[in-house]
Amino acid sequence: MPKPGPTSWREPEHDELADLVRAFFAKEVLPHAARVAEQGHPDREHYRRAGELGLLGLSVPAEYGGGGGDFTHEAVMLHEQARSGDNSLGLAVHSGIVTGYLVAYGSEEQKRRWLPGLCSGELIGAIAMTEPDGGSDLQAMRTRAVRDGDDYVVSGAKTFISNGGLADIVILAAKTDPSQRAAGVSLLVCETGGDQPGFRRGRLISKIGLRGNDTAELFFDGLRVPAANLLGEAEGLGFVQLMRQLPQERLVIGIGAVAAMERAVELTVAYTKERTAFGKPLIGHQNTRMVLAECATRARASRIFLDDCIARHVNGDLDVATAAMAKYWLTDGQCEVVDRCLQLFGGYGYTTEFPIAQMYTDARAQKIYGGTNEIMKELIARAL
Repeated sequence: MPKPGPTSWREPEHDELADLVRAFFAKEVLPHAARVAEQGHPDREHYRRAGELGLLGLSVPAEYGGGGGDFTHEAVMLHEQARSGDNSLGLAVHSGIVTGYLVAYGSEEQKRRWLPGLCSGELIGAIAMTEPDGGSDLQAMRTRAVRDGDDYVVSGAKTFISNGGLADIVILAAKTDPSQRAAGVSLLVCETGGDQPGFRRGRLISKIGLRGNDTAELFFDGLRVPAANLLGEAEGLGFVQLMRQLPQERLVIGIGAVAAMERAVELTVAYTKERTAFGKPLIGHQNTRMVLAECATRARASRIFLDDCIARHVNGDLDVATAAMAKYWLTDGQCEVVDRCLQLFGGYGYTTEFPIAQMYTDARAQKIYGGTNEIMKELIARAL
């Protein structure tokens, strides 16, 4: 597949980072992929090793233990993880989302308390929004945080929480004022490592894809969270904070989508050059060439759109509607491209012997989390 042209934001330092990330996953993570998928969660040691190499918190200021870069560095890391084929380490959430909330809304004490551990890999981060009886309608959440002296007492349940099985730090969205909808939502940082009275992890959820990443249920039954763990200067700011951060979350999802499209095309081109049918390589047949041409074009157009969104985000002008466009269109494209590529593998594409099958099942969740693609279209329509 022809290499994409230069971007407006990529510098030589990004290429050096990409080399480091590729080596890390190839040497230290992928050799354990089968075992990790079987156990249903990554190894904590892989987070710590990523931290030792400086791959966590790349956009966190150096004074808090991070890389001192910006979102472009996170984008390169996440892209290379997806291109490697790893689906276990929840870096998209840990570094792409959680650290961003702390940098944006954390007090100085909160930043110094949690960011160094997240950047070193000693702490693993998660964010808990989705509830068992509600997903995208965040204003209707039922989890409660009631002020009691110097603490909040938290009760409720969250589900489909990426990194939830291992997380030491959970940014929790809860209602501090149940009489309000959006204005009643606040964000609390819950320390969930060890044995915390009032907190329980449920089962690791069995999924058709992303099997190596821990996705868990979390239960809160009177968990006491210090009031000092409130993110922001006052209660009721949580919904606004979420809305301001969701464009980055959706851009993170788009990065994985484009990387998957590019990987699918490369794997399929290689396979169709080796596999023969009716006396010649598969790529020698017109239908194969046409499908690959269409998939390669979709991947290239997606890359250009993504790079433009990244540049706009770094400049501070990525609007909600464009982020929703990226999330919906890129993940739809991922599912389409991977499906069409799998077809060219024939029966082998439906076996676990070839990575395209894993890519097929992994892709499906992309259209659901981070706000379903149907919700993305509604957000886009509202901006028209």
